[in-house]
Amino acid sequence: MKVYWLKFLEPAVSQGLGLGAGITARDLADAAALAQDTFGEVRIASIDPVDDVSSLDQGHVRPNMGNILIRGVWFPLGYEISGTPQTR
Repeated sequence: MKVYWLKFLEPAVSQGLGLGAGITARDLADAAALAQDTFGEVRIASIDPVDDVSSLDQGHVRPNMGNILIRGVWFPLGYEISGTPQTR
């Protein structure tokens, strides 16, 4: 599993994804598929690997992120069940 940070184009930004989303996935294609499954038809601007969680926003992302060790969305909170074995 790899940890990724996704950034989106409009209208996803107006859907509360302005900071982006954190996803743990098998690879880039899996991360994109999880984003589409979770957030709907969003337009992805970029998918970047997260090598160190300390590089993430310290003011909002770090204190509000879920478990990065499990496949699925870990930021924003509320989508953690997406992509887990219970639902896939």
